[in-house]
Amino acid sequence: MIRVLIADDEDMIRSALASLLRLEDDLDVVAECPDGQTALAEAVRLRPDVCLLDLEMPGLDGVDTAARILRQVPSRCIVVTRHARPGVLRRALSVGVDGFLPKSRRAEDVAAVIRDVAAGRRYVDPEVAADALTDIRSPLTDRELDVLRAGQRGETIAQIAAALHLSAGTVRNHVSSVLGKLGVPTRQQAAIVARERGWI
Repeated sequence: MIRVLIADDEDMIRSALASLLRLEDDLDVVAECPDGQTALAEAVRLRPDVCLLDLEMPGLDGVDTAARILRQVPSRCIVVTRHARPGVLRRALSVGVDGFLPKSRRAEDVAAVIRDVAAGRRYVDPEVAADALTDIRSPLTDRELDVLRAGQRGETIAQIAAALHLSAGTVRNHVSSVLGKLGVPTRQQAAIVARERGWI
């Protein structure tokens, strides 16, 4: 029996998917979580075989949740999303996620991916993988992406600096570099570009 944790902030989708997966003889949904923090706590407590994590959750998103789970529990993680952008795929793979698929897939397809991942294989949706091969890579450094990510909800320079343990001057330098590379006049516009291209 494959023990599965599901995390999605959309109650209807989470409960519907859990109900459908429970119809499978070899899958046991052991936890349904409304956010990443709860998923992390439940994963540590229950140690499921596979964690199925929505990308767009409040607080910790699916990739950040997977990264923290994988540091503490020998589970395998699959990220599902409505917006299967290549940049997000690269970010997910970089933290060790084992599966990546769009939410548009049927429940039986999700069940098949769970079985593959539980068996030690990796799965990436073929269309997303093809897009990733042709997508423009980010010209920004990891730290510049961190700055954009930390400030994407309108945080001040001081708040970003505190979150990243940097000085305000260093953050300003990174922002200036980002604006120059992307050719946009404001940090907000840079964050929009980065989100649309799946870099953050």
